[in-house]
Amino acid sequence: MFLRKGFVLLPGLVTFAVLSCVFSAHAQTVDKANTQQLMDSSITTNPVLTPIPGTVATSSTALIPQPVEPTTQPSNVPEVAQSDVVNVGRRTRGGRSYIGVGANIGLSGGETSLGDGNFAVLSKVGFTNAFSIRPSAIFGDNTTILIPVTYDFSLQQDEFTEPLPIAPYVGVGAAINTGDNSQVAFLVSGGIDVPLNAQFTATASVNAGFFDQTDVGLLVGVGYNFNGF
Repeated sequence: MFLRKGFVLLPGLVTFAVLSCVFSAHAQTVDKANTQQLMDSSITTNPVLTPIPGTVATSSTALIPQPVEPTTQPSNVPEVAQSDVVNVGRRTRGGRSYIGVGANIGLSGGETSLGDGNFAVLSKVGFTNAFSIRPSAIFGDNTTILIPVTYDFSLQQDEFTEPLPIAPYVGVGAAINTGDNSQVAFLVSGGIDVPLNAQFTATASVNAGFFDQTDVGLLVGVGYNFNGF
């Protein structure tokens, strides 16, 4: 009797054990799937970038600008004023340098071509802001060469006004009379420059050469402006 009951209960126990294993395995599978979904969503919403050697992420620090210390010049370096700089052919406060042609009108004397009416070549070559040399040649029976060194003025009332378009100058130098009776005499010169435009300058000067007889002439002409050499 007992054996019959055991045979009757045995299939039920086996069925219960199998169902318990199936439900347990299904529950573990569902838990693992939910856990994997939660991990994937966490990685998607909060990505963590791990720098890889040799990539932009690891090399970006080299692109960050480094602070540069300001360079300072020694305070004891002397500054040279632009007006004191010697530059052959530079502009002076009286205007630009030029070379041109003109005519000489004799005022007194007549021993040299300086005291006669003759064709002339004239020029101005600036050296500093205030000084220039004005070589010229007066052609005639005997050519007379004038080499005055002049001090150039600028007619300006104050620093807030524009200079007048007239630049006077005065100077001294040498007058050379060529020919058979060549002579070198002391020269006094004075005149004005009038800038016409950016290319041309008109000029007029009175020159006195102290030869055996003092010769005085009025030199007028127009020069073409040029820059320094």
